[in-house]
Amino acid sequence: MAKILFVVTGVDHWTLADGTRHPTGFWAEEAVAPYEEFTRAGHEVVVATPGGVVPTVDQGSLSPDANGGQEGAERMSAALASFTELEHPVRLEDVDLADYAAVFYPGGHGPMEDLSVDADSGRLITRALDSGTPLGVVCHAPAAFLAATREDGAHAVAGHRITGFTNAEERQAGFADKASWLLQDRLTEAGAAFQEGEPWAPHVVVDGTLVTGQNPASSAPLAVELLKKLA
Repeated sequence: MAKILFVVTGVDHWTLADGTRHPTGFWAEEAVAPYEEFTRAGHEVVVATPGGVVPTVDQGSLSPDANGGQEGAERMSAALASFTELEHPVRLEDVDLADYAAVFYPGGHGPMEDLSVDADSGRLITRALDSGTPLGVVCHAPAAFLAATREDGAHAVAGHRITGFTNAEERQAGFADKASWLLQDRLTEAGAAFQEGEPWAPHVVVDGTLVTGQNPASSAPLAVELLKKLA
């Protein structure tokens, strides 16, 4: 059994271009689906957040609309309740990568607010990429790549094939015109080879030990690919 680190946003809002705070946090499916895959395979999950705060779930991710109806919403809420590690996170700044066999970042709009500028997260990502530690990042969580820079200022993700929440999906979600910046644009500017799939369809990109997923539907397929790196 291996230990897998979940790095989860610690905020409950995303600041939009006009300064308003959109309530958010982490997206339930993007945490729950990989958690179930990893624990079913016998692995231990440890949650880390900036400052060790208990993470906030985006309430929209528990809605019937986000889960294919009321029954799906009830299943998601029950699954989230069983993810008790979320209630006892460790401090991200105290994490030693050597203690973990893999690292996973769930999304939600929260990472756009905090992990995109979190130096501790950035150093962790850089070390994971350089050491070949399997690293999985999904949906809006690739915003954390923006804080992963080297001493010369270069982005650690430059040259890597990745995906993440696309401009098209942000437009369809109704936030493209409200956001201060768009994830796909920033990752491309950082030098990543961004690969865009169909909106809302599962899309996973594997580049060595780095595995990224485009959207919530990509969470479980990403986890399966990350598990292959641990086999």
